[in-house]
Amino acid sequence: MMDGRGPILAMTMLVALAGCALRAGVEPAVAIAPIAVSGSTATIEIAPVLLAARDLYPGAMVSNGGIPNLFEAGGTADIATHAETQALRYSVAHPDLRIILTVTEGRYRIVARRSAGIRRIADLKGKRIATLATTSAGYFLARMLAQEGLSFADITPVRISPLEGIPAALARREVDAVAIWEPHGGNADRALGDDIVIFSGDGVYRELFNLNTNAANLADPAKRRRITAFVRAVIAASARIRRDPAPAQALVAATAGFGAAEVAHAWPTLSFPAALPADLLDELVAEEKWLATQDKRPARSREALSRLIDSSIYNEAAAMGPIAE
Repeated sequence: MMDGRGPILAMTMLVALAGCALRAGVEPAVAIAPIAVSGSTATIEIAPVLLAARDLYPGAMVSNGGIPNLFEAGGTADIATHAETQALRYSVAHPDLRIILTVTEGRYRIVARRSAGIRRIADLKGKRIATLATTSAGYFLARMLAQEGLSFADITPVRISPLEGIPAALARREVDAVAIWEPHGGNADRALGDDIVIFSGDGVYRELFNLNTNAANLADPAKRRRITAFVRAVIAASARIRRDPAPAQALVAATAGFGAAEVAHAWPTLSFPAALPADLLDELVAEEKWLATQDKRPARSREALSRLIDSSIYNEAAAMGPIAE
């Protein structure tokens, strides 16, 4: 979910930052300190982070990337976005990774061609399905197939790059179905017209798109203050989005290069809780078993996975009082 874009939001002058800091409900001395955010700028899920950086904490520089930027030489990111699937993958080598906030929840669906003889999930057996097997989309597809006793061994997963090519591949009958995040899933359903069947993943799986950092950043008092301030800004931005999504939709469309209609069509599949879901650990435990089998390694224990979740930043942000929006 990376496209090589460079930094997209530059830091503004400190005087301007101080004024924005007051509107964000954080102390100016914290908010004017720069913070480096790495996240996939080619996703809709990142919308609250972009809005927080632009309007509530302009000292944030958002660059395209993700969790690896937390651990590369020099530590180029203070915080990073990624779905929970990648947090689990990267935390095997980096057990000091910490999930500190769920920014966005994404509902996935399988979009399939009815003319390919697909009426129910069991009909996906033997079919070519466009997906990314090592991502949240791949895990979603695995969960959906498992409902009918199927697995990846029963289908032909097809990787299409760039993802924007998926709808055309479906329309040309190069693949029979699609399991991918938005807006590419929505674009696929519009490409099929009436020749479509959709299998909703509601109640089976939802993507948890998180803010992540590492234990070293949390142990650094100055970085911790900045991270807490930015989390407050994301919480405020998410509340704005729930009231009026239009500014965030325009921002994420411009940043990712999506059309306004694409973003609007995909928007109902997303929610923006800016919290830590009560079932987050349960989801990590279930997904870890699948990943461990894929990677041919032992699955980590529930206790080990619980250490990947750090609620202290969220609690500190909430304890600072009402968050100005």
